[in-house]
Formats: sequence, C-alpha cells, structure tokens
Amino acid sequence: MHFEPTLEFAREMDHNDPLKAFRQQFYIPQINGKKAIYLCGNSLGLQPKSLEGFLKQELNDWKNLGVEGHVHAQNPWMYYHHSFAGPLSRLVGAHEKEVSAMNALTVNLHILLASFYRPAGKKVKILVEAQLFPSDYFVALSQIEQYLRLSGRHDFVAEDAILQIYPRKREYFVRNEDVIRFIDQHQDELALVLLGAVNYYNGQWFDMESITKAGHKAKAIVGFDLAHAIGNVPMQLHDWEVDFATWCSYKYLNSGPGGPSGIFVHESHLNNPDTPQLKGWWGHEETTRFNMELNFIPAHGADRWQMSNVSVLSLAAHKAALTITDQASLTALREKSIKLTAYLEYLIDLWTADYLHIITPRNPDKRGCQLSLLTQGNGKQLFDTITANGVIADWRNPNVIRIAPTPLYNSFEDVFQFAAFIKDALT
Repeated sequence: MHFEPTLEFAREMDHNDPLKAFRQQFYIPQINGKKAIYLCGNSLGLQPKSLEGFLKQELNDWKNLGVEGHVHAQNPWMYYHHSFAGPLSRLVGAHEKEVSAMNALTVNLHILLASFYRPAGKKVKILVEAQLFPSDYFVALSQIEQYLRLSGRHDFVAEDAILQIYPRKREYFVRNEDVIRFIDQHQDELALVLLGAVNYYNGQWFDMESITKAGHKAKAIVGFDLAHAIGNVPMQLHDWEVDFATWCSYKYLNSGPGGPSGIFVHESHLNNPDTPQLKGWWGHEETTRFNMELNFIPAHGADRWQMSNVSVLSLAAHKAALTITDQASLTALREKSIKLTAYLEYLIDLWTADYLHIITPRNPDKRGCQLSLLTQGNGKQLFDTITANGVIADWRNPNVIRIAPTPLYNSFEDVFQFAAFIKDALT
C-alpha cells in the first residue's frame, strides 16, 4: 500500500472511503469543547445515534402494554433474542441455530465450561495464552477447583492444571507453530484449549482454524473468547469446527457499557444427549416453556444454554448497534481496517520508531485493527500528554499504549492527527 505522511493524503483517503458516512451515525466524545480523536474502540465502542429510538420503542411498549409487551410489543419481548441470530451468525461464520444473545461474557464462559470442560484421568489441563485477560484465567481456575472438590482428587493443585504458552525470548506474541507444537506435546494431559481469539494486550489474532484442528487431534475441546475478535476480524467458526465461543458486545459491536454477550456452540454438540449443561427455564423448549412443568426439554440450538429471560432494554441497544454493523458488512469493514491500521503502522515507524515499538504482529492476517505500542522511559507521561491534547486511547501497565483505529467511525485523519501528536510530544 502506498502512503504519504501528510494531512492532505489522509483527507484524500477519507474522501474516497466507501464507509465514511458511518462515522456520522455515532456520537464522538468531546474534550475541551472539541471532538476527541477516539481510538479506544477495543475497550468501549461509541454510542450509535439511533440507540435512543430503539430504546424508546421498548420503553413506550412497556409504558403502554405492561406485561402484555411480552407478546404484543412491536418487537415481542418473548422472542426478542431471535432477531440476533442472523447478524451474529454472519459476524462469526455460523449457522443461525449455533448462536444466541445472552448474559455477559464471563457468565457465559462459566456456563460453557460447565458443558465442555470434561476432565478425566490424566486429561485435566486447560491451555491458555500468556497475558490472557484475567477473567478468563479466573474462570479456568475456578472450574478446575470445582472439579477437584467434586472428584476428591488430591494429586495436583488447580494452578498446575493451567498451561500457559509464552512467546519466545525477546518476542512479544506466540508463534502459531509453537501453539501447535505445545498442544501436541501436552495431548495426553490436555482437556481443553481456551484462547482469546485476538489477545487483548498485544492484539495478536491466533490462527483459530489450525489451532482447532490441533486441539481436536489431541482429543481436546477447543473454545475461544471473542471479546476482541467479533466485529473486528472475519471468522468461520462453523467451518473451522470450533466447539464453542463467547464474546462481549461493548467493544467493536458498540452496544454500550456492559452490553449483552452471546455464545456460539457448534451444531455437533447441539442435540448431543451426552453434552451436559446448566439448566434454566429460558433454556427450555420455547413452545412449552410456560407449561411450567419440571421435566426439562432443551430449546432449539444454542438457545438451550440460555438460563434466564433476556434484558430487553440492553438488547435494544445491542440491536441498534448491530443494525449498523450489518449494514456496513464485515467484509467492507475488514478491508478498511487493514488500510487504516497499516497507515498508523507506517506513521509510527516513520516518526517515532526510536521510542515506540509495535508489539502487535506486522502481518495483517495476524491482527485486527489494534496496535499495541511498547513505550520507552516515561510512557505514562506521554499517554497523559496526548490525552490532554484530545486523544482517547488506552494505557496498559506497565508500558503499553493500545490504539484501535476502528473502521466504523475512525478516519485516516484521526490516525494522522494521533501520530502527529505523538511525534510532537517526543520532539
């Protein structure tokens, strides 16, 4: 790709951007009375302007119908989650029956591991990546602890059953061949592979297909946390035969702080009577749910893992945001993302290479729209300086600035201005 380090070039790229109109569908935060350069979509996406209308519809139906809104609202609440099957399946590459909008990410991870972490004999260990999001580690640890309590086993401690794979010395992300080799080496003791599809810290996008194949060859279940992947990178979970996955919706899906999660479960597990699950009334078969009988009949598809009725107001915000993402299409978003991130990479290398080191993979096929910048010296001071100048980014201890030029609402001019601020702050 040809780039130039000028404001004129950035504006020309924006002028020719087929997705440029989508920026106008979001509220851009302000700092000191001016629009911020918002580069923190990997932490919290921006608010869609359409959200109020979606919420008002449900609030008015609640006001005017009360409990009757469950069946007579414009979007009947009883079936509200059905409308998410299409857009979510397109985002993760799944059949509609394999996805469901429900709960929150860590809750869903516990629910899914209750089904898919099946330790037996020597095969009790869970593989995770180094520098994984702490919540994933806590879930894995507590599931292992629960198994130890119930089984009465005392031949190992829970922490020893979590296998972390680290990058090689003086490297910042794990090579795919090392993951495959590690799985093969530990196949006799490995029960589950659980990775963040895109690592939150360094932005690495794992080769999910080859890792899934390696996990299955080792007779292990393979699942992914898609918090930083969904809406960011293209996936084909069904074709890759991933066993399960879950995600949040408040990052690249722009569904609001604490927005709803969702799950994917491969169809091979959906009607398998040997697949255990935690049961709740909303996971009961829909047509007979309100018979209130005590024999549990699983709902169709991934909906069987739902336990409680959905939060309609939260899902309304989710629906507003997903409508925009679906209109833009992940294919077009990914095309812009590759260019936008590459332009940021180009400017950082050109202007600040002596001070900032990119620890995200250089290969666009191994990253999304995030670049993690390793700072030298007073990194936090630099971060505070650019924040004071109207940049909203993300600091991660001890010395990393995470930048996410999000294709739905970020521009090439945003990227140029950010890099220029960094350059000026360092000279």
